Amino acid sequence: MATFAGLFVTSFIVAFSGALMPGPLLTATISLSSRHGPKAGPLLMVGHGLLEITLIALLFLGLAPFLTDPKITAIVSLVGGVILIWLAYGMLRSLPSLSLTAASASEKENTNGRLIASGILVSLSNPYWTIWWATIGLAYILQARNAGYIGVAVFFAGHILADFIWYALVSFTVGKSRKFFSPKVYKIVVGVCAGFLVAFAGMFLVHGVKGL
Repeated sequence: MATFAGLFVTSFIVAFSGALMPGPLLTATISLSSRHGPKAGPLLMVGHGLLEITLIALLFLGLAPFLTDPKITAIVSLVGGVILIWLAYGMLRSLPSLSLTAASASEKENTNGRLIASGILVSLSNPYWTIWWATIGLAYILQARNAGYIGVAVFFAGHILADFIWYALVSFTVGKSRKFFSPKVYKIVVGVCAGFLVAFAGMFLVHGVKGL
């Protein structure tokens, strides 16, 4: 029991510390929460969590050396940069038609799927996320595995809970504040977030070109 508690607490603390750092996922959360409200953060985390479960399975299959290979990291950086530019372009292209009017029920249902997909894409676009899991994350997984597969599940529960709490808090704060947004301020927020995504994309592309 003490082992499980230790795994949960340490994975929660490490994940929460990482979640606090600015990055593409935080930027996307702020932008999408300003557009879709407090639900954006949790739905982004659903996609993020599904991707992490998949990556954990791949690490169990022995793909850690492959994921940390400099050439693979470079390719991930290049692809990630392209993904972020594509996301930023979509945000900028939508600026003229953005509004704060309520969406219909069918639009909300479609939005939920897009938010989950965005959580996957934005997470996948960050090469540092892949490297973290192939190094620090793998070390935690191997330690947790000493307590059996339940230990791995406890580790992941602490990890993903930290992400959910932080990004849900950010999403709730931004989403509840949007009632005070004028249409102009709303568009500025989305435009600034798109600019940050472009900046992250540039950083990833430079890293990828250097790696190749």
